[in-house]
Amino acid sequence: MSTDTPAGEVQDDGWSNRLFGGFRKTSERLTENLSGIVGKTRLDDHQLDDLEDALIMSDLGPRAAARIRARLADERFERDADERAIMEVVAREIAEILRPVAKPLDVVAFPRPQVILVIGVNGSGKTTTIAKLAHLFQEQDYSVMLAAGDTFRAAAIGQLRVWADRVGVPIITGPEGGDPASVVFDAVKAATDTGIDALIVDTAGRLQNKRELMDELAKIRRVLGRLNPEAPHDVVLVLDATNGQNALSQIEIFKEVAGVSGLIMTKLDGTARGGVLVAAAEQYGLPIHAIGVGERIDDLRPFNPDLLARVIAGIA
Repeated sequence: MSTDTPAGEVQDDGWSNRLFGGFRKTSERLTENLSGIVGKTRLDDHQLDDLEDALIMSDLGPRAAARIRARLADERFERDADERAIMEVVAREIAEILRPVAKPLDVVAFPRPQVILVIGVNGSGKTTTIAKLAHLFQEQDYSVMLAAGDTFRAAAIGQLRVWADRVGVPIITGPEGGDPASVVFDAVKAATDTGIDALIVDTAGRLQNKRELMDELAKIRRVLGRLNPEAPHDVVLVLDATNGQNALSQIEIFKEVAGVSGLIMTKLDGTARGGVLVAAAEQYGLPIHAIGVGERIDDLRPFNPDLLARVIAGIA
């Protein structure tokens, strides 16, 4: 098993413990669903059907479940297959699914700033995730600025301002109901003038009118393009893992509306829905930049796919 740490990942015992805690119910649910399935050196079709159903019930999704089933069907176990041997194969296949998408969000733009649009439905933890992302960049010695581009809700502006103060980064805001593109324009100018490395832009989280949101984001892109043809450098969708399979439908919608370039999965903090991370990786193949496993400011981190696969399978 590879134990390499992806670039930009901070590995420490505290983070590892929170990772285990965050996925405990997921691994328990998976183990419970797979319990009692044993075989000889090969699993039969009935057992494979049961395994596939168990994986789907654990929120890994039908595509990942079918892929893991196929791997198990090809597996010739040295001795009679027991639960541990089966879970070892499951862990290896989950790692294969996660490795290509485990890509930290690197600040590489030149000229600076790197402009990161953060999108997601209201209630997904988007604002808190922006603050955690800012903190993560600070730990890597990057300077950060926030832009309150969700002018639709006064609460969103106020909440982001509170977080900016807590993290200790500047923020550009506008009036409630104001033009988000104008706020973004001012933010890019300010970030450029002051030599900021990363500009993180909050955007509206409403999907009731997809056309309205699409037009708003398109206008932001046009304004950014006039200031920096490469911007936005990233369009990051924040997903609430507790939504389970509904999170996947959000990816579909936001890909259409906003041209998502990567994902951050939040609220992987002890619910039994962590398997949706694997489902998202297998179905969409979008980079998963980081995962959040709690409420602390340092609870957002890139992840080691091999370790996480074993945690999900309950054999770390």
